[in-house]
Amino acid sequence: MLCKNCSSLLNRFVKNASCRSLSRLLSSKTYNDWNKAVSDAEKIVGYPTSYMSLRCLISDEFSNVAMHLRKLVGTRHPLLKTARGLLHVGKQNTQTRGLIVLLIAKAAGPGPAEQIKDQEPDKISGIYSSQRSLAEVTEMIHMANLIHKGVVNLSDYLESDQREKNDMEFGNKMAVLSGDFLLANACTELATLNNTHVVESMSLAITDLMEAEFTDLRNDNGESLLKPDIQFSDWIKQTYLSSGSLLARSCRSAVELADHREDQREAAASFGENMAYLQQVRNKILRTMPEFGTLSHKCLLYT
Repeated sequence: MLCKNCSSLLNRFVKNASCRSLSRLLSSKTYNDWNKAVSDAEKIVGYPTSYMSLRCLISDEFSNVAMHLRKLVGTRHPLLKTARGLLHVGKQNTQTRGLIVLLIAKAAGPGPAEQIKDQEPDKISGIYSSQRSLAEVTEMIHMANLIHKGVVNLSDYLESDQREKNDMEFGNKMAVLSGDFLLANACTELATLNNTHVVESMSLAITDLMEAEFTDLRNDNGESLLKPDIQFSDWIKQTYLSSGSLLARSCRSAVELADHREDQREAAASFGENMAYLQQVRNKILRTMPEFGTLSHKCLLYT
């Protein structure tokens, strides 16, 4: 059973995320509401998740990669924009997947004491260390996917000058290398959890992310526009592959690491999956009808 405080905070966190996005953050009050929701959530889980995505970047191995990334400054390669978005910590920070996983872990509470106490003695704020590691893995996988998405099609630059072609080619190499580095770290961290079910589930999430790149809903020109014959079920499937699978499997794994019942694991997975659908709906609405953001967010909260 979810503890009262955490259930309330989860509900508030979701509503703040939706309102913030669908109103396009037009007022400082909305920004403050979002920051306060995140800040309060971080206090509950006892973990500064706003900086979670930076932990895996502070290492000797990645510092060598960062030195080469500096060569892309001044170019038009999308990897630079992705890097800025990942490193930006402030009122526009939207890297909340790890925080959602920790909130689910906190809300679910401890597992059967006789089964878990010897395995997880270092519980902080009601969250096991393995669950915190899982939250970091979730962020690393998401970061790696974003970076890999920055690989550009070199055929689009056939008419560009040689310097720009070289910049794009070098940027692609760095995007592949950086993304693979993060995925390798994520897989290594997963192995330390000593739970084959969790490892398998998170591996399937990575598989789904890769599959989503080949099944993306685009028109004949490669543009991200829906064809007339696209059904709602197609959108559901694509959204699940591209974002729902990772969040659903992460939430489920967080509950499984505490050895909760199967029905509780399914409830956590369902929450993560539906949260991903909500985020995708928000993004689509703002992309196509930004002027209606402040009018539609209340309706969306009750769908």
